[in-house]
Amino acid sequence: MDKFKEIRPIVLGIVKKDNKILVSEGYDKVKKEVFYRSIGGGIEFLEDSKEALKREFKEELNIDISIGKFLGIAENIFTYNGKNAHELILFYNVDIKDEDYKEKYHIIDDNCETDAMWIDINKFKDKELKIYPEQMFKYLE
Repeated sequence: MDKFKEIRPIVLGIVKKDNKILVSEGYDKVKKEVFYRSIGGGIEFLEDSKEALKREFKEELNIDISIGKFLGIAENIFTYNGKNAHELILFYNVDIKDEDYKEKYHIIDDNCETDAMWIDINKFKDKELKIYPEQMFKYLE
């Protein structure tokens, strides 16, 4: 699947602790913009969305998760690094075990390296930092 030519089904997990959310950091080279996104990724053909979310957390953070309530679905049409993209995103609440808690996680995904960290939700609400997709805001209450 070419994620820049087809509608891509993805799943994102919203992990909250106190007033912080676990997000990975991204960078758009064309816009010269740092942004953040919840952990998750593509749903493979014949893969259940919950299984895809568990797989993504295991691949990216090397942790097992508990999946909570289904929060909703959103359509996201955007441009990343100068390429158009289109996603249908399923959102779930996610819990991680206390022993898997770290202040920062290092992620290697699709030959890209980045970090995931806990960031205060108010930094996104106050527009100090950018979080994508913007539909996330209705799940951060």
